[in-house]
Amino acid sequence: MSYVLAIITAFSSGTGKEITLKARGQAITTAVDVAEITRSRFIKELKVTTIAIGTVEMPPREGETKARMVSTIEITLSKP
Repeated sequence: MSYVLAIITAFSSGTGKEITLKARGQAITTAVDVAEITRSRFIKELKVTTIAIGTVEMPPREGETKARMVSTIEITLSKP
């Protein structure tokens, strides 16, 4: 809910009409939930303008030898 509150605050401050949520890996579900909760419960006129998905190569963790691929998402929300 803190992410939802941050989006509501940003839109109500009037500084911009567009916000992009970015997430990687397991945080993708959180970003999608935040976008949907904000859109369906708090700011009804909010629109999802773009969704971009991709993959980034992350360096190996300590003790690993191979780099790993991690999924990414960017969700852009706009208010008319």
